[in-house]
Amino acid sequence: MYDVVLLTLGSGRDAPGGGCGSGGACCGGADGTAAAPTDAERCETPRVPVLACADALTARGARVTTVTARSDAEIDEVLARLDGPPRSDGLTWPDPDGKTRLVVATASDGQLRAVLRRLVRRYAPPPSRRPADLPENRTLPDLPPVGVLPLDPARTPTARDLAAQLGLPRDPAAVATAVLEGTARRLDLLRNDGGSVTLDGALLGAADDAGRPLHWRARVEVDGTVLSDGTEPITACAIGNAGGYAHLGEVTLLADPDPTDGRIAVGVAVPVVTRSALGRRKVRLEVRRARGRAVAVVPRDERVPFLDDGVEGELSRKRSWWTEPGAWAVWTG
Repeated sequence: MYDVVLLTLGSGRDAPGGGCGSGGACCGGADGTAAAPTDAERCETPRVPVLACADALTARGARVTTVTARSDAEIDEVLARLDGPPRSDGLTWPDPDGKTRLVVATASDGQLRAVLRRLVRRYAPPPSRRPADLPENRTLPDLPPVGVLPLDPARTPTARDLAAQLGLPRDPAAVATAVLEGTARRLDLLRNDGGSVTLDGALLGAADDAGRPLHWRARVEVDGTVLSDGTEPITACAIGNAGGYAHLGEVTLLADPDPTDGRIAVGVAVPVVTRSALGRRKVRLEVRRARGRAVAVVPRDERVPFLDDGVEGELSRKRSWWTEPGAWAVWTG
């Protein structure tokens, strides 16, 4: 019999430091504030899919606890249930044979990322205490598999959340079956030197109110391959683990990103001016692509807006992402 914790992220607006690891964006708007009274109520009351999943888990013999976490500290209290026995080196380590399973109810990829970010904070050892049993190509151990319970529809065929991209079940009863009877599918995880993680991908750049792209400059380098040297305008840069940012309109930024191949897919779209035989000026987008273990972006402009797993931010200094092959896992049917 398994103990299952069904975790929902509640409002972080009263938590110190914003809460929930995503700039406070746990429930409601991107800044952590509810968009309307009904959204605030939704933050405090388990939604129907959560209750249905809990019932399905209980019917299959699991002991179920539902938790609404409103801060990083409350997320950490839940994750502590996944700890393994004490180690001789004093490190906190996940229990590979644990009987507690975690289901994360998510209204967005940013919420799932918030939980994975806390898992990394909990189990990644400091470089000075790197243990001998850690894989050579990783900075953290195998994280415990999580069940994913999507709370919202899969949107459209061209705008899919990570659960849809991975083909994970969305029906609460099917999620319960996957968690108790399914298999763990291991996936790559992107870490960055800003202290966060990326599950799907990041898109750097923005458009004005009329939808026209705003050009910016940065040096973009993938494992020593320079995609932009920082002197030319960039329309967009996609950094992908999966395919959420593979396309920008009709432009393909990333070609077949794979969250299990141990590599980051990067695409940089640069406007190139050409002239026709009649001398007419034309602008086309040139997409430069590369794959590698790590990517570094050094902005030349003061601030570059971006989306990372759907969470907004601004890049004002060098940021590096690197891949942790097979570091996290999801329960699949």
